[in-house]
Amino acid sequence: MTASPDTGATAFRQELIEARNSLTATLDDAAAWQDRIRTRLLTENADTAFGRHHGFGRLRTIDDYRTAVPLRTYADYEPWINRAAEGEPSVLTPQTPRLFFTTAGSTGARKRIPVTENFLKTVYLPFFRAAMGVPATCFPDDFGPGAVTLNLRHDRLARPATTASGRPSLGPSQADLRGGFGVTMTEPGALAPWADLPVPVDDRRYLDKLYVRVRTAVAHDVRSVVGHNPSMIAILPELLAQWWPAILRDLADGTYLGMSGGRPDKDRARELERQAERAGAPTPAVIWPRIRLLYCWTSGMASLYLPRVKELYGSGVTVLPTPPSASEGPVGVPVDRHPTAGPLAVSTALYEFVDAAEDVRPDSPTLLFGELEAGRDYHVVFSHVGGLHRYVLGDLAHVVDHVRGVPRVEYAGRSTLSDVAGERLREFHLFRALKATAWSTGLDVVNATFRTEEEANGPRYAVAVALRPAPRPEEVLAFGDRLDREIARQAPRYAAARARGDLAALRVQCVPPSAFTAHWHRRVAAGMRPPEVKDQVFLPDPAAWQELCEHGGRADAL
Repeated sequence: MTASPDTGATAFRQELIEARNSLTATLDDAAAWQDRIRTRLLTENADTAFGRHHGFGRLRTIDDYRTAVPLRTYADYEPWINRAAEGEPSVLTPQTPRLFFTTAGSTGARKRIPVTENFLKTVYLPFFRAAMGVPATCFPDDFGPGAVTLNLRHDRLARPATTASGRPSLGPSQADLRGGFGVTMTEPGALAPWADLPVPVDDRRYLDKLYVRVRTAVAHDVRSVVGHNPSMIAILPELLAQWWPAILRDLADGTYLGMSGGRPDKDRARELERQAERAGAPTPAVIWPRIRLLYCWTSGMASLYLPRVKELYGSGVTVLPTPPSASEGPVGVPVDRHPTAGPLAVSTALYEFVDAAEDVRPDSPTLLFGELEAGRDYHVVFSHVGGLHRYVLGDLAHVVDHVRGVPRVEYAGRSTLSDVAGERLREFHLFRALKATAWSTGLDVVNATFRTEEEANGPRYAVAVALRPAPRPEEVLAFGDRLDREIARQAPRYAAARARGDLAALRVQCVPPSAFTAHWHRRVAAGMRPPEVKDQVFLPDPAAWQELCEHGGRADAL
């Protein structure tokens, strides 16, 4: 195993720690920071098309701002963004966008978010550097820019797509910020041998690119794995098992996908083969026995499966959360070892909130950060100098507690609403019901997804769920009964719909864990990049549901 020096690690860690300390200090003056951000975005964007349309030059207070600017979803904002993408100057910001971030499109069409140099320097970079300050502090020898970190999020593009005005259009994880676009940002693993592929691979062959990175990393002493999206952390052990013969062959021959480009290392290949045989599988813990850290989202569906997945990386591994955020901008930033959440990044964006029990309308009354209550869930609305003004994010935040008077929030799921009989179910109702059911039944939820279906006696919910250990039929019955009751406990309107007879009892479809692995592969084959493939709490597509449920033969359905 190669123990490569982590070039630039000391300066990298110090930069992240200082950013975390700076952002933490702003919590003591959060209200003033929110006022400064509102004043700045109104002043800087006053002479844009959007600013003139909404009279930014006349606005002074938060109430002025609320009255003049309606809440907007991406669909409402899209005409403005399209104008900027087509090259019209000063639409949302006086600065011309350097590029456009594209979202994963996991719940609909891809979004394009304008990214200015000002946004990168004052919002994006300070936030992400601060968020990485916790792992840099807690794991100084295991988290760095060099070969100690395998960053599964990285997927730099050689030739990104462009907008009509010629601006690059790509995902945040695809952008090369090592001096490009007017900024410099070093991410963990950005200087590792696998950060730039050692052999040419087509940009669209996503699995091949991921394979080359992992095959390169098996020759090195990896200490931490970055996923951001937890499904990447969960799928890596499965991919290692599938790729194992090819990895050993390429490692021994010094090749990548059979292409020359490396140094043959037959000794390392033989060593790994023996270790995997002794352990029974080529797990990350076998290949990289000194892994100490996993860095990814830890709430939502991931809270159910990460404890099991973590064991495949080693008994002494810690999981630290990446920040609640989106391509559009930041939300919370971890400042300590809290396992799921971080306080609002009050020095980067102006935050407003709508109670999650409500639907968001253009004129919905909003709450400011000081009005949020611990234990409650909220729609996130933010504004920042990058040109998004009272933008409804589409993600929900759960307030865990408060840090220096600022709400500490975790990702609570998408704001997607399922409502066929007045039940008004959101993702967080199902996460929490599954977690309580798993604890009470002693069954481990590997993954799960829900849909509604019509039966002779009315609509009902069905859940396709992979459980460990494999349940007996009576355990499946008990699991389904308990889950139905837990959903009713989490969502009173579901309970009312069940009591009225408007919803039939939940149906449980047990599937093998490999069904979710196969579903992941189908989504990648359909064109999604691996870092974009997120857990699907709701799966309305009948064909995808059928493929998932029929994987591995007829499974129990009760």
